[in-house]
Amino acid sequence: MRDTDDPATSITDIDVTTADPALFNADLAPIAKKHRKWGAFEIFNVWTNDVQSLAGYTLAASLFIGAGISGWYVFAAIILAGIIVNWLVNLSGAPSVKLGVPYAVMARMSMGVLGARFPALVRGIVAIFWYGAQTYFASTAVALAINAAFNSPQSGEFLGMNAVSWISYVIVAVLQVALFSRGIDAITRFLNFAGPAVYVVMVVLLVVIWVRAGSEMLPAVGSIFNSDDVTGWAAVSAFVGVIGTMVAYFSAVIINFGDFSRFSKSEKSMKLGNFTGLPLSLAFFTFLALFITAGAYVVFQDGQGTPMDNPSDIVGQADSVVLSIIAAVTFLVATVGVNLVANFIPPAYDMANMAPSKISFRMGGIITAALGFIIGALWVAVIDDIGLPTFVDTLGAVLAPLYGVLVVDYYLIRRKQVNLRDTFTLDQDGPYYYRKGWNLKGLAAVGIAAVFAVLTVWVPALQDLSGFAWIIGAALGGVLYYVVMLGDGSRTKTAQSTATATAPVSSGS
Repeated sequence: MRDTDDPATSITDIDVTTADPALFNADLAPIAKKHRKWGAFEIFNVWTNDVQSLAGYTLAASLFIGAGISGWYVFAAIILAGIIVNWLVNLSGAPSVKLGVPYAVMARMSMGVLGARFPALVRGIVAIFWYGAQTYFASTAVALAINAAFNSPQSGEFLGMNAVSWISYVIVAVLQVALFSRGIDAITRFLNFAGPAVYVVMVVLLVVIWVRAGSEMLPAVGSIFNSDDVTGWAAVSAFVGVIGTMVAYFSAVIINFGDFSRFSKSEKSMKLGNFTGLPLSLAFFTFLALFITAGAYVVFQDGQGTPMDNPSDIVGQADSVVLSIIAAVTFLVATVGVNLVANFIPPAYDMANMAPSKISFRMGGIITAALGFIIGALWVAVIDDIGLPTFVDTLGAVLAPLYGVLVVDYYLIRRKQVNLRDTFTLDQDGPYYYRKGWNLKGLAAVGIAAVFAVLTVWVPALQDLSGFAWIIGAALGGVLYYVVMLGDGSRTKTAQSTATATAPVSSGS
């Protein structure tokens, strides 16, 4: 039912008879409130699965090892990052709770009804890179189980992976496609199972390691990650850099969080799910990662070399077939979970937005899986050389300006006054048509901000800013967009269109 007191944000359906086929399909259509079934628990599990993947653990461990400051300080920085991400996604998720549409549709308001295809494509490409990376990490868990069961069979290598690694990789790739093809309800049930199950195994692994490490565990947490070269302002910079890198890790979901919040019953349940799934869940997972990494260094490496940053490697050192198999299954579930949340659902919508009349959500998912398979196959031989933190910062820098534009456009330019029907029409007088369907000013703002943010990661002279790449990109993108849009008539046109809008016929969803 339409709320006449707030017509701009109450339209939750679209009239399929007036929507342009070039912009509309059932997957992109607004979800009516009666069909929104997600509560706080479902949102909590979105974040829990995003947090507790093998790549998430490896990134956290890499930051513990590489930051050069006490593990306790890194722990605090990661928790602070979780609080920041919680605030960011509350902003990006609220519009989709009200409107029931994914990010691909929200982007039309700022980039143009056709221009939105560009940021959606960029977002999709980044997600495909992550999809391939996470598929590779998940395959290491399967390889762990195979090696434990068959005593590490030897073979030649291709692209840096042996026969067991390739078999494991193909198994994971096929398993994911089979799961994804069952639809959003099956995905939701999987996420609800995966989140709690992973924590059970992680706690068991911690207990095993802590018992063996004994009294050496706590001193190790505070000492083994320290570097004598990282003191004073360098330590402060490292602390803030950890925050920036962790925010960048979540960048894909920060931007596309509307793809999930559109299923929420209310903004209140979304915020509760965000809080429990981000600061709280991330704190617990980081605690486990910190102590397991430090304890494994004491138990399995005897204080020698560099601490292990992959839990599959740590479990492999435990010399227990049963623990290896249980851990492998759990790590597989965890990593497939994050691939569902961050790297499959968003690009599937983004691909569908490229040609709604030809590409469905399911077809978009197949495209994502196929291209992601190629990326993951090249992980060891090519991508891994740049290091996971650099990989994370680079992809985050590319996406960051899109977040700044989304928030500035919705909250500052339009002040929450939007009309959904205009996002599904090619009417040249529509507020989101701009110039032939493209907002060239907005795209220029995104491009300039993204280039500068990426340069902070790769240019040595800007190295001190690398940990802040996402924050810089988002802030610069938002500011540039606000400046170029000053005096633009789109907000006025939106208000006029909203004032004359009538409630559309429900399409269902």
